[in-house]
Amino acid sequence: MALLFVGIDPNTGDDESPTVWVDQEKHELVFQGWKPSPELQAECAAFEAPGHAKGVPAHEAVIRIPARMVHMIREACDAVERTDVH
Repeated sequence: MALLFVGIDPNTGDDESPTVWVDQEKHELVFQGWKPSPELQAECAAFEAPGHAKGVPAHEAVIRIPARMVHMIREACDAVERTDVH
């Protein structure tokens, strides 16, 4: 796996480290973030998108990323588009 580090939460401490990477081989964004509160997890699980069942599949996760990292997510989006072959 060829991960390209994009950035880490600038307010990170010893116990927190929301991070953004790009998987250059799979052309995917990779996020490390905070686990949601039980209330947020339940709200996400209750949401029903057209054509999809309610719930969060066991192989997926809901994570939280601070808004102060939006610029890093944009940078990661640009990077994954540069590595994507259409």
